[in-house]
Amino acid sequence: MVPLPHECDGHAHDDGDDGLGLSLRPQIDLDAVKCLNEDVPNMGRAVLKLHEERLSSDPFLMSQEDDPELLLYIPFTEAVTITHLAIRSVPATNDDNDSNHPSAPPRTVKLFANRDDIDFEMARELDPQCQVDALPPEHFVDGTIDYPLRPAGRFQNVSSITVFFSDNFAGMEEDEEGVSTIVTYVGIKGRGSGQKRMAVEAVYETRGMKKDHKTPGADFGTQNEIG
Repeated sequence: MVPLPHECDGHAHDDGDDGLGLSLRPQIDLDAVKCLNEDVPNMGRAVLKLHEERLSSDPFLMSQEDDPELLLYIPFTEAVTITHLAIRSVPATNDDNDSNHPSAPPRTVKLFANRDDIDFEMARELDPQCQVDALPPEHFVDGTIDYPLRPAGRFQNVSSITVFFSDNFAGMEEDEEGVSTIVTYVGIKGRGSGQKRMAVEAVYETRGMKKDHKTPGADFGTQNEIG
């Protein structure tokens, strides 16, 4: 069967160094990362770990109880080309304890490039640029799984990517549809452009329109000091 245009087939095991491509973590604007429906605040940011910390199971990202969906927004400080998405999780747990609740690894992952307005309703209805059908956690033996993002042309000159974890492996059973999703690592691989997005924003912030300045003769606010 021929894959649909948005499907990302194939995968590779990253069991050593950075393997299939350079980590784009240095290009991630970590302070601006957002995650909807996370059980604990800022855990979406926390699972964007350094490559050498990818096998650690703590900290982890978990969706709220009885709801498998997670929506992770990842902006970059420069335009990037993304080639692979790496994901790691842990086996499902059905035992409640003091810190978490029943959870399972993600199964379906949808990716949207250059969108900062995606909410859950949109994520469910829009066609993604790529959909990853994740492998079950027994594949995470000594490394992570690198999923290629295809077609590659959809992930060039990317300023942000939104990762939608729509369901998990517990959802394969009818009576477990409400189990939370757990993720211990998300890695983005590819290459940066070196063209800083922040530099462009700074130009617009420092050069205003003449009509915005009330001091006579002040041209773009460059000559007058404020005492």
